[in-house]
Amino acid sequence: MTDLAVPPRNERRRFSMGDAARYAAPIGLVVVFVAFFIATPDFLTVGNISDLLVSAAILLVLAMGQQLVVTVAGIDLSVGSNLPWAAAVLGFAYSHGWGLAVSILAAVLAGMLVGVVNGVLVARLSMTDFIVTLGSLSVVSGITLLLTGGNTVSVNSSFLQGLALDGIGPLRWFWVVAALVALVVGFLLFRTRTGTYFLATGGNIEAARESGINVSRIRLLAYAGSGLACGLASVLLVARTGGADPSLQTDLLLSSIAAVVLGGSSLFGGRASVLGSAAGAVLLQSLINGFTLIGISQYYQPIAVGVVVLGAAFISRFQK
Repeated sequence: MTDLAVPPRNERRRFSMGDAARYAAPIGLVVVFVAFFIATPDFLTVGNISDLLVSAAILLVLAMGQQLVVTVAGIDLSVGSNLPWAAAVLGFAYSHGWGLAVSILAAVLAGMLVGVVNGVLVARLSMTDFIVTLGSLSVVSGITLLLTGGNTVSVNSSFLQGLALDGIGPLRWFWVVAALVALVVGFLLFRTRTGTYFLATGGNIEAARESGINVSRIRLLAYAGSGLACGLASVLLVARTGGADPSLQTDLLLSSIAAVVLGGSSLFGGRASVLGSAAGAVLLQSLINGFTLIGISQYYQPIAVGVVVLGAAFISRFQK
C-alpha cells in the first residue's frame, strides 16, 4: 500500500507582497513612530499624539467617504473642492444669521449634493468616474470662489471652538466624531446587506448585476456617502481653523486616496478595510507632524506624501 504524502498542518506560510499590501498601513505606522521617536523625544508625548490624532481626524473622515467609492471600484477626485465648498456654505450661512445648527446642516447637505450629482453622472449616465469627478473638482472650486469672493470666511463660534479643543479627559471630541464615522462605515460595509452589495459591485459589476443587485443605486450611494463625508469633514475643518478657506485641498484629496490604498483596499474594488484606512490616515498625518517637529521644511512634506501615494499605488498591484 502506497503512503500518501500529507503536507504538515503547521507549515508556515511565507510572507508575500500581498501580505505587505494588506498590512502596509500598520507596518508603516510602526516604522514611522519608531523613526520619529529616535529623531526627537517630543514625538511620542501625550500632547503631541493628541494633537496628531486631532489633525488626522479630518483626513480620516474624508478617507471613510473615499473608502465607499473605492470599494465599488470608483474614485472621487472632487473631494479636493467639495471640502472647501461645504466649509464655505457653513461660513456663508453662519455669517448671514442662519444659526449654527442650520449652517452645519447646510454644509453637510452641500457636500452630499456634490456626491449625489457625481453619482448620477457616473451611475445613471454611465460617464467615466475620473472625468466626472475631475470636472466636479473644477466646477465646484469655481462656485466656491464665487460664493466667497476668494476670501476666507471667519466663523466665530464657541461651540466649534470647543469641538476642536475640548473633550472628556484625554479623549478629544474630534476623535469621537472620526471614530463614529469609521464605525458607521464599518457597520455599513461588513454588517449589512447593502455593504455586501458594495463589495460585490466592486468585485465584479457584471456578476453583481446578473445576480439582481441594482448596481446603479449602489454606486450612487457610494458617491453620495463620499459627499456626506466631505460635509462632515468641513465642519471639523472650520472648527479647527476658525474659518472657511475657499482654496483647493489637493493635499487632502491625494491623502484620502493614499490612506485607503495603504489600508489594504484595492483600487480595483471589491476589497475594503476601515481599520486599515484609519491607520493610513494616521500614518500620513504622522509624517507631516514628525517632519514639523524635527524642523524639516514644509516644502519637503508634499514630496514625502507623494512618495507614499506612489508606494500605495505600487503595492496595490499585488492585491488579489
